Amino acid sequence: MAIYKVTYSEKYRRATLHNWGCNFRCRGCSYKLLGRGKPEKFPTMEEIQEALSGLKADAVHFMGGEPTTNPQLPELLRFCKEKLGLKTRLGHTNGSRFPLPNLDAAYVSFKAFDDALHREYTGHPAQPVYDNFERAHQAGLELRASAVFIPDYIGYDQIEKLCQFLVSLDASIPFHIMGYVPVPGTEWRRPSDEEMQRAVAIAQRRLATVGFSHLTPDQMLNPTARDDRFVTKRIL
Repeated sequence: MAIYKVTYSEKYRRATLHNWGCNFRCRGCSYKLLGRGKPEKFPTMEEIQEALSGLKADAVHFMGGEPTTNPQLPELLRFCKEKLGLKTRLGHTNGSRFPLPNLDAAYVSFKAFDDALHREYTGHPAQPVYDNFERAHQAGLELRASAVFIPDYIGYDQIEKLCQFLVSLDASIPFHIMGYVPVPGTEWRRPSDEEMQRAVAIAQRRLATVGFSHLTPDQMLNPTARDDRFVTKRIL
């Protein structure tokens, strides 16, 4: 569990640290589409800090795998916040190991609301994720949430229950619904346009800010073609 690369967006003045490894074993994880092998080399803490110190950045995002599995994360957050004055964000997290000191924001990907379904899909219980999200909200973190909509599996009922949870905290928390993109070894299908519209409508009845994406496998594999936030250069 370690950082394997650092990228930089000049347009958005943002550095991103990419972590290898995850504690969840999600059956429908989109990383299965990428077919990546384990990196041959991992930069040292000193190399990472030096690379970050040379950037004109306002923020740093920590991505995965699952960034909170990295034992270096607390020290990296402290360095970025205290030494560089950067806004710190978990750009993607399963919510199982946060909040953390020196963390300003997090984008939490919820997997399912019902515990049995969550355990079946991820191998882990659901409640700690929801408890952590509530603690992060109470601590004043800037939070965003998302969920993958899988027809006939993680379906409308899970979307509605998740929205009810978010509303119990703050109806203004931004929520994004991602249509499932089939990955190898699973039996589930991609939702239709009509199914996506219904899932989005369920969320919009409760939450103030709801977005969605309904990608094809090609679009999933080529993010820079659809969003310039993914246009970065590798610096380490």
